[in-house]
Amino acid sequence: MPPFLSIIIPAHNEEKRLPKSMEAVLAFIHDQAFETEVIIVENGSSDRTPEIGRELAARHPSVRLIEETNAGKGLAVRRGMLAAEGDYRFICDADLSMPITELTRFLPPQAPTYDVAIASREIAGAIRFNEPAYRHIIGRIFNFLVRTLTLPGIQDSQCGFKCFRADIAEDLFPYQTIEGWTFDVEILFIALKRGYEILEIPIPWYYNQGSRVRIFKDSATMFTDLFLIRRNWRRGIYSPSQSIDAQT
Repeated sequence: MPPFLSIIIPAHNEEKRLPKSMEAVLAFIHDQAFETEVIIVENGSSDRTPEIGRELAARHPSVRLIEETNAGKGLAVRRGMLAAEGDYRFICDADLSMPITELTRFLPPQAPTYDVAIASREIAGAIRFNEPAYRHIIGRIFNFLVRTLTLPGIQDSQCGFKCFRADIAEDLFPYQTIEGWTFDVEILFIALKRGYEILEIPIPWYYNQGSRVRIFKDSATMFTDLFLIRRNWRRGIYSPSQSIDAQT
């Protein structure tokens, strides 16, 4: 019997934040009536993240560790999503900038029927805490470009908490090509092109120090990725015969 929920946590150099976050995650799933698996995807860390992941997996039957030698959040999420077995598959940032208790709002019966549900810091009802003004401004500029070039109508594509029905995840993630930060724009772009419904859910979001995003260098790469996504679509990269799995 597959679990109802899979929580996928990409973890690159997260030795400081992962233990505390996992305490909260494990407490959360202990209080739920449904079965949950937690998949930590360690990818290319140079600190003690792999050892911490192994210790957690050894102590807790609900925790599984995937070790990936290469870095890249998109790569980690793709591996976790395709290895997951849950009916719902939730991407969860290791910093827990959204309290884990908010996760139930992405699941039935609280959430309406959807294909993909994404956390939003921008729509009515969302609250941001302690975010520096310059980061918010840069984020809104990037989102304007995202909406203009790839995802019309989506107010916040970059919040790290997203939930996919299992069948949708298995349809989308084999076509993901971007292994860095812009992977979620690509996945949502493919979802929209296939006619899937994307639901934005307003959340309370807490800014945490230690973001892995390098504002200027990564922003330039992410901007370039928007054109790469459009080019991939024109070239048929996202069609069934061109999936990553089909190419390997």
